[in-house]
Amino acid sequence: MTNYKPVILFDLDGTLIDSTQAIVNGFCKAFREHKIKEPSKEQICSLIGHPLEYMFGLLGAPSQLIPSFISIYKEDYRQNYLAQTTLLPGAFEAVNIASEFANLGVVTTKTSLYSKILLEHLGILGYFSAVIGRDDVVNPKPNPEPIIKALNLVNESPVNAYMIGDTPMDAKAAKSAGVTSIGVTCGYESKEALEPICDYVCINALDAVKLIRVKTDKKQS
Repeated sequence: MTNYKPVILFDLDGTLIDSTQAIVNGFCKAFREHKIKEPSKEQICSLIGHPLEYMFGLLGAPSQLIPSFISIYKEDYRQNYLAQTTLLPGAFEAVNIASEFANLGVVTTKTSLYSKILLEHLGILGYFSAVIGRDDVVNPKPNPEPIIKALNLVNESPVNAYMIGDTPMDAKAAKSAGVTSIGVTCGYESKEALEPICDYVCINALDAVKLIRVKTDKKQS
């Protein structure tokens, strides 16, 4: 039997957590304060997972005002995100099971500060050896930099790594980093959008972890 312990990296929004209400409310407040028509919930949700500057730009914020939009958003989010964020169904079990046979990390476009506070609040921060946020890298997903940085922190090769996320950006970053990608349909993208780019597609993080466990057991046998 060989000694094989994979790395499992998780996205946050739409993969482990649902913070839709906090995100949408923050975006709408930023547009209201600038007296610009608010985007719809559907428009905002279609961009979740991208960096804030990219999201505000596509939603119609004037380029010179984007830093101000982001500042308003972050202040509103800071005040409300803990109360307005929950673990997705099966997420706690997914992380708990994964910790039994893998090293775990988080790769997100949230800031690492908010991510760590949020994960602590939700009772799962202690499971992760690395939490890489937007502020930890120059180039966020879909660039491979955050995944590579997470792997460096846990001192593991991409050959033994999986990235679980709900958007094509997660899969593109994983592919560029040489990591196996697993898309989940519990977030903001459909199965049809994920299948062309992901190595595997599962319903949620729990099913993805179960798939990885089966593959890991086969490699150990």
